[in-house]
Amino acid sequence: MKKKSTNRKAFTLVELLVVIAIIGLLVSLVGPKFFGQVDKAKNQTVKAQLQMISSALDAFRLDTGRYPTNEEGLKILWKKESSIPGFTGMYLPKPLKNDPWGHPYIYMPTNDEGFDYTLKSYGADGKEGGENKNKDFSVWE
Repeated sequence: MKKKSTNRKAFTLVELLVVIAIIGLLVSLVGPKFFGQVDKAKNQTVKAQLQMISSALDAFRLDTGRYPTNEEGLKILWKKESSIPGFTGMYLPKPLKNDPWGHPYIYMPTNDEGFDYTLKSYGADGKEGGENKNKDFSVWE
């Protein structure tokens, strides 16, 4: 009669703890760099979206002779039809209501700096002012 071998190969608790510690160390080294890239990507996205909205606003003005009013806001740029003379519609293919942080873009038809409109994002904190990650972005920067 043959005996079954009861020697099973398995990891010991110490080996598992060492592997978990190594993985934790790698995550702590790579994690901050990864999240730094996420912030950088959001900054680039907001700049690109501000330029796209600005181009749509300029196209709206070329067609209608004016920029959207406060009441019309940015939503007029992705509206399919309007009774505005000269309006050719859908200046943006889809709505761009919010910035990459989920806050609405700020649009005002005229501003004190001599530009025809204000278009900006208040950044990660959604509040005016701020530095670094909470920096405000303007189409006029």
